[in-house]
Amino acid sequence: MKDPEHIIYEAVDGRARITLNRPAKRNALSIPLLEELHAALWEADNDKEVHSIILRGAGKSFSAGYDLTPGLNNPPSGGRPGRTYREGGIYADPTIDDDIWRLEYSQRLRMVLFDMHKPVLAQVHGHCLAGGTDIALLCDMVIAADDAIIGFPPARDLGSLPNQMWVYHCGPQWAKRLVLTGDTVTGAEAAQIGLVMKSVPADMLEAEVEGLADRMAMIDPDLLTANKRIVNMGLELMGARTLQRMAAENDARAHLALGTRSFRQVAREHGLKAALDGRDANFGDGRARVNGPEIRDENGNLIDPE
Repeated sequence: MKDPEHIIYEAVDGRARITLNRPAKRNALSIPLLEELHAALWEADNDKEVHSIILRGAGKSFSAGYDLTPGLNNPPSGGRPGRTYREGGIYADPTIDDDIWRLEYSQRLRMVLFDMHKPVLAQVHGHCLAGGTDIALLCDMVIAADDAIIGFPPARDLGSLPNQMWVYHCGPQWAKRLVLTGDTVTGAEAAQIGLVMKSVPADMLEAEVEGLADRMAMIDPDLLTANKRIVNMGLELMGARTLQRMAAENDARAHLALGTRSFRQVAREHGLKAALDGRDANFGDGRARVNGPEIRDENGNLIDPE
């Protein structure tokens, strides 16, 4: 594995720690970052002294989503002079097959989390949005801070989810409630509905995750592998692997929607911030409420019932 630029990798005490390291961008996921993450995960999987992997984010967030900067979500081109390569992203108008090809490239980088032998723990704090949920929900266990913010706001007008593990975590009704509106829940609420395994106070999150890694460090890695893989085979029998392929194709279909095309046009003409502000303007605080009625003020913000 080459020295990474966008992640931090360390292997010690029976675990590998992989830290998404773009804190100034709230660890937004670019293709270069995902390629480094992919290589680091296989490195840990191949290391006989590693029993488990902890995936976390530097700074204030786990990951705020995909990096929409032009070019950063395109696969690297072949680089041969005079050749034309596939392109995509919100500033391009790719053919549907080019779009699917690009989405599948990115998805293959993420699917290592599901396919690798050793268990991966997602340590989620701050924002875990959009692409952040794509990688977190492919991990074997997700432990979140109580006050983490988890959701997929781009489902409002930028397409469908390019990975779809939500239904396997929280069931069809809560999966629909959240992805049909792009609303978010806290880490504590996510634990209530099964979207994450559990939540703990933010100041106890690291100790909680490390404590679980300590326990797995006492188990033969081959046994950890056997028990992870049989559970994942059960998910495969429920269609999980096939559904991920379908999710990429469905996202390309959703990119043809009028709402998605309108978002892209605003982003091209007025900038990404204007497009995002326009998307979220009518959604207030953008939150769902797991317990009790959703009563909102005139701006769409949740208020406590009297």
